Amino acid sequence: MNAPDAMGAAPFDTAGSPAPSSAPLFAASSAPSSMPSSTPSLVLFDLDDTLFAHREAVDLGITVHRATLDSARFATNDAAEVTRWHALEEQHYHRYLSGELDFLGQRRARAHDFVAAYGIELDEAASERWYNEYYLEYENAWALHDDALPCLDELRHTIPGVRFGLITNGELDYQAPKVMTVGLDPHIEHLISSGDLGITKPDARIFHHACEIFGVAPSCAAYIGDRLHTDAIGAARAGLTGVWVDRLGSATEEDVAAAAASGVIVIRTLRELASALTDR
Repeated sequence: MNAPDAMGAAPFDTAGSPAPSSAPLFAASSAPSSMPSSTPSLVLFDLDDTLFAHREAVDLGITVHRATLDSARFATNDAAEVTRWHALEEQHYHRYLSGELDFLGQRRARAHDFVAAYGIELDEAASERWYNEYYLEYENAWALHDDALPCLDELRHTIPGVRFGLITNGELDYQAPKVMTVGLDPHIEHLISSGDLGITKPDARIFHHACEIFGVAPSCAAYIGDRLHTDAIGAARAGLTGVWVDRLGSATEEDVAAAAASGVIVIRTLRELASALTDR
């Protein structure tokens, strides 16, 4: 892909590497607890589709880029093609997270499979070029959700001294530029990426690593994400307060039951977060 420049020194700490095992950042007495404290002093967020409007940027990026295909006239239903692109993202990104593909490999696979429906066959190099061109359109659409910065402001007002961090299932070189481009970096102390750490959510170790970086016990932290199992339930099982932001209102009865069984808070918008964390 046409990758953003790799990050060097950043205004926030890109804390992907494990902390030295000889120097734990919180004492044994602050070990993970199954009962999170009532008001967290640390609030950690997922990035894509939680604070950062990833889905909206993807929708616009693929719609604009698809119009460049010579065969685009044979598939005029933008909504159906956007849905198909999202499905390929889910399919091949999970292949990357499982180790089946590397990061660039999953991107090439998405491009290859998408254009194959138009009767276009791309080799690896051509797939990468096609994805690079799509990525430029995606990048042009980067933005925060409207409720992201107001949420951080309200949390600071409601929980004096609260600290913020990010945990993302992705590569640091691709996630950090998003944070800086949309202006999140002044608000975030640490960005933890699974690509650098070698551990992905919902593994409890990535949540514990984030807490260690901050020197905060998991029971004093909350994690907010748009995926029920990967984000919210994963965090809850690691001893944090798990919060699922169900922006699409897609929760089923089974989802609601699973959230309740894990002690997960369910909200529809980040505007509900401050009261959800304090009115318990």
